[in-house]
Amino acid sequence: MTNQSDSTKTALVLPGGGARGAFQVGVLKALAAILPKTSTNPFPIISGTSAGAVNSVVLASRAEHYRSAVAELEQVWAHFRCHHVYKTDHLTMLKSSLHWLSSFVLGGWLVGAPKSLLNPAPLRELLSSNVHFPRIQQAVDAGHLHAVAVTAAGYGSARSKSFFEGVAELRDWDRTRRLGVRTDLHLDHVMASIAVPMIFPPQRIANDYFGDGAMRQATPLSPAVHLGADRILVIGIRDETGEKEPTKLGPSPSLGQIAGYMLDTLFMDGLYSDLERVTRINELIDSVPESQRSGSIAKVRPIDTMLVVPSEDLREIAFRHRQELPLAIRALLRGIGGKSPGENRLLSFLLFEKKYTRELIRLGYRDAMRVKDELLDFVTGADVPRLFAPDWIKRDLSAFHSDD
Repeated sequence: MTNQSDSTKTALVLPGGGARGAFQVGVLKALAAILPKTSTNPFPIISGTSAGAVNSVVLASRAEHYRSAVAELEQVWAHFRCHHVYKTDHLTMLKSSLHWLSSFVLGGWLVGAPKSLLNPAPLRELLSSNVHFPRIQQAVDAGHLHAVAVTAAGYGSARSKSFFEGVAELRDWDRTRRLGVRTDLHLDHVMASIAVPMIFPPQRIANDYFGDGAMRQATPLSPAVHLGADRILVIGIRDETGEKEPTKLGPSPSLGQIAGYMLDTLFMDGLYSDLERVTRINELIDSVPESQRSGSIAKVRPIDTMLVVPSEDLREIAFRHRQELPLAIRALLRGIGGKSPGENRLLSFLLFEKKYTRELIRLGYRDAMRVKDELLDFVTGADVPRLFAPDWIKRDLSAFHSDD
């Protein structure tokens, strides 16, 4: 068995999702278990956003030994506590709450406008100690990596910017509201990508401030395609089934429920739309015999895609572990949302506690092992379907299906 076929460039796309990113680690762990022990990185191209950006740079910096990279990721995610990601002490939370309250009451006079609800200084320190960014270029030079991209959203430019590092022949790209820029990746790029609006402060890079990459990322598969991907493995952080229609009018949504809804939309709706777009372009290309393709359609290549998503609702898992949150954070969430089930969505993003993240890692491992043969074929360059995803997702993504 070989690792990656020389003629096929498989990309790994890791969207954001806060604490839900632990599910991605479980899927990557399953792949490490089914690949040969000495395998190098099976993904020549890696693209990550927000929490997915963290996982991406760790994989890229340890590309010479895939299993070790995944073990390093699991070591961190399986031992997470909220205070490793953001400050949770009572004094910090009290100051933050008072600052927001004073700003609202005084209109920013005297105290100034607050930059964020939470302070991610602990996460910056953790990443600084554990991610060795110079190794990324070393992996590229050694042939273990074609490119890695981290995407953030510029507040000043109002554009999605993918910072990438890779082989010399790759070029920048510039499209409406999105561009790719070659650079030497460093910690500021990752901190920019994870800067969820209102929750974490913007990160300055050069002459602009940046926030979470999902904000302007209408086409999250685009960086991988620009970097040369022939097929793309996407590890999502929720399934795509919609909510059931309410049978009666419930209470008005709380601030916490609205915030969780916005995060869910931010991290996943663009990805779903982009998968649908790629699927329909593939179907259009495949509907024309190769010998008859000419003009614009002859210049477009089909992209094989595989989507792995959780088989369980991560909000329900988060609710079971809600008491693991530090008291100060629980008090804050109660203050903006109360105790209704609708708050579980926000909780599932912020619950960086090991009992929750470990359960997500186990879930990701089980879900990946259920499709281990298809997963192995996908990353080793074997023949695969244009789209591999749960049936209900495939039906929604396809342009050709009946509505009965």
